[in-house]
Amino acid sequence: MIKPIKWSNGKVRMLDQSKLPLKVSYIICSDYLKVAEGIKKLWIRGAPAIGIAAAMGVALGAQKIKAKGFDEFYKALQPIFSAILSTRPTAVNIEWAINRLKKLLLSNKNLGIEKLKALLVQSL
Repeated sequence: MIKPIKWSNGKVRMLDQSKLPLKVSYIICSDYLKVAEGIKKLWIRGAPAIGIAAAMGVALGAQKIKAKGFDEFYKALQPIFSAILSTRPTAVNIEWAINRLKKLLLSNKNLGIEKLKALLVQSL
């Protein structure tokens, strides 16, 4: 079975669905901007997969944030949330995924930053 999106070794592996059915190829996203590009350019399609891609993009972006406390960390996530949301403003699953991650972070803000980063990945 072909998986349209997968978290693998700290990166997002996204099936380029724009090439189907003639070719099966994957794009490796090592930062959230590449995930956002994939959503915008329709490499990933279908509401559930788009929502998963949005969550993975946020988790990927969070891994690179250097912050000492929750407020600094959460503030640094805001441009990531915005970039992912702007890819498909009417895609309900993107907003749902981001709101879910925000709620997860806010309800666990007493954890350290590294644990929050791990929690984001575990929630995928």
